[in-house]
Amino acid sequence: MGPTRKPNVCSRLSRRALGCFSRDAGVVQRTNLGILRALVCQESTKFKNVWTTHSRSPIAYERGRIYFDNYRRCVSSVASEPRKLYEMPKCSKSEKIEDALLWECPVGDILPNSSDYKSSLIALTAHNWLLRISATTGKILEKIYLAPYCKFRYLSWDTPQEVIAVKSAQNRGSVVARQAGIQQHVLLYLAVFRVLPFSLVGILEINKKIFGNVTDATLSHGILIVMYSSGLVRLYSFQTIAEQFMQQKLDLGCACRWGGTTGTVGEAPFGIPCNIKITDMPPLLFEVSSLENAFQIGGHPWHYIITPNKKKQKGVFHICALKDNSLNENVLTVTASGRVVKKSFNLLDDDPEQETFKIVDYEDELDLLSVVAVTQIDAEGKAHLDFHCNEYGTLLKSIPLVESWDVTYSHEVYFDRDLVLHIEQKPNRVFSCYVYQMICDTGEEEETINRSC
Repeated sequence: MGPTRKPNVCSRLSRRALGCFSRDAGVVQRTNLGILRALVCQESTKFKNVWTTHSRSPIAYERGRIYFDNYRRCVSSVASEPRKLYEMPKCSKSEKIEDALLWECPVGDILPNSSDYKSSLIALTAHNWLLRISATTGKILEKIYLAPYCKFRYLSWDTPQEVIAVKSAQNRGSVVARQAGIQQHVLLYLAVFRVLPFSLVGILEINKKIFGNVTDATLSHGILIVMYSSGLVRLYSFQTIAEQFMQQKLDLGCACRWGGTTGTVGEAPFGIPCNIKITDMPPLLFEVSSLENAFQIGGHPWHYIITPNKKKQKGVFHICALKDNSLNENVLTVTASGRVVKKSFNLLDDDPEQETFKIVDYEDELDLLSVVAVTQIDAEGKAHLDFHCNEYGTLLKSIPLVESWDVTYSHEVYFDRDLVLHIEQKPNRVFSCYVYQMICDTGEEEETINRSC
């Protein structure tokens, strides 16, 4: 069965104005996105490089916002030129933001403060403070001091928009201790919080005495994932661990006596004690072997994605049912973000001598597969971003990127509704950001804005 006739945008707009759609908000939203998809893919629509900027610090992008200076300066990308939303006061190196997550207001929840209904940036600083910052003004709304006994470095969602996991750097021990042969049994710590308002679940230590020669661990969807150098990945229930091994329940802002010291939980210098210490091996839910511990889990019913644990299998992904480990033969490829893309390989096959695919992702709102393909011309590479129909694999749109593409640099490309954004990291910590916006081609050339923001 081939592609159906393209929907008429004018007809859809007229039907929407007349109220011909269901009163269900989801139907209206899907209709609006269908209209946008048609506009994005039509031949007369172009994506133009409207502005470019460069920075000496990393650049990050999240939902229409571009972050500079370690998240302390925020610029809106939804404009024909950079528009600063806020800039936080300058700070010392110890106070810089090392990682951040964008939190958005849940639908239907009653929240304690009016400011809680607006998006927030949950940020982790170099000196172990967890902050909730207004995504529109940069004002600090909440702050929690984590702990003095380790260095927290990474933020991730355990349950998206509900529960966060704050992961410490791995504990290598001091040089003197290593030279003396003193073993460091605690590899890392995981601090778990429910968000808005912040409430502590607990801080868990990953101990080699319990898990053996573990090399890494993380939390995802209530599952503790423990990894080993052999490629082995083991899964445990975090809820079961917390119920069985929590030494004492702790509440933020409350007085606490721990190890002969008294303080307030979440305030400096006391911080939050490690209150979940596993003393026996918890019940094993599942284990699998995967190359470089590559493992993702999700879907309904539950499936997991692995790379067979052989070097020659690098780049190959297997999607298996969690209940019986059976390989799903109907799914053929997976994007880097873990989304499943159903299509035949012969529709998206690169030729390394002519061009290669560098980034593949799925735009779920518009149901488009985006592919960055790079062609090497002498010493310079040129890239284009292609949009494919996710159902049939048909090429719908190709957008040339005006900047050269050096395959030895680090690149990120975001396609977000009517925006394409390319972030490039060059040698010597030089970062560049190229913003493309969807425009109707009027036949007139406009000068690209090159700004330092």
